[in-house]
Amino acid sequence: MKKLVIITVILTSTLAFIAPPKTIRLFNGNDLAGWHADVPAMDTDMLAKTPFIIRKGMLVSMGTPGGHLITDAVYENYRVRVEYRFAGVPGNCGLLVHASTPRALYKMFPKSIEVQMMTENAGDFWCIEEDIAVPDMEKRRGPKAEWGINGDKKRRIINLTDGSEKPVGEWNTMVVECVKNSIKVWVNNDLVNCGYNTTASKGHIALQAEGSEVEFRKVELTPIVKLTGEACDVVK
Repeated sequence: MKKLVIITVILTSTLAFIAPPKTIRLFNGNDLAGWHADVPAMDTDMLAKTPFIIRKGMLVSMGTPGGHLITDAVYENYRVRVEYRFAGVPGNCGLLVHASTPRALYKMFPKSIEVQMMTENAGDFWCIEEDIAVPDMEKRRGPKAEWGINGDKKRRIINLTDGSEKPVGEWNTMVVECVKNSIKVWVNNDLVNCGYNTTASKGHIALQAEGSEVEFRKVELTPIVKLTGEACDVVK
């Protein structure tokens, strides 16, 4: 009997060890449970309304007033998958990872690394009081003397591809993997960016309201322990 108990414990432990990580629905399709909005205009304008709403089972960023929808929880070592589209016209939005101090830049943007969703620029990195390195850094970011993480410094790191996005009105899938100090990004299955030596390795996840109406039908997170494919410092 004792041997049977021991075998059962071992099998249970082994199955628990090899079981695939469970995917978390950050957006549940019904409400904004697990999120909070930071919209500076709502501090002083009594008529200002939150730009983040639920419509027909979708999370919608109305674009204005500008701000961010931020997870209550802090995450590290994960894959986040979002399915999004611009509702009618091309525009701007972003997925922020490793977000921390609110309104750290221009009294609007939280300290973070932004993964750009702007039409024709999806997958760019923007450094917001945090930093990241990529291969061919000067080619993709500009002269080293002008790099920076705030103000008018060169904070944008251009992505690796053209034509990865679908036409406006169609659904795009963006996958972002964050493991330790690396970030890897795919848009519609194309590898579009890969960075390393990030100055943060955990934080909140945020979605932007930045001037354009964007619909999200899926926002999911899966814990992971390593990046898919090659390390970022060898990706060309």
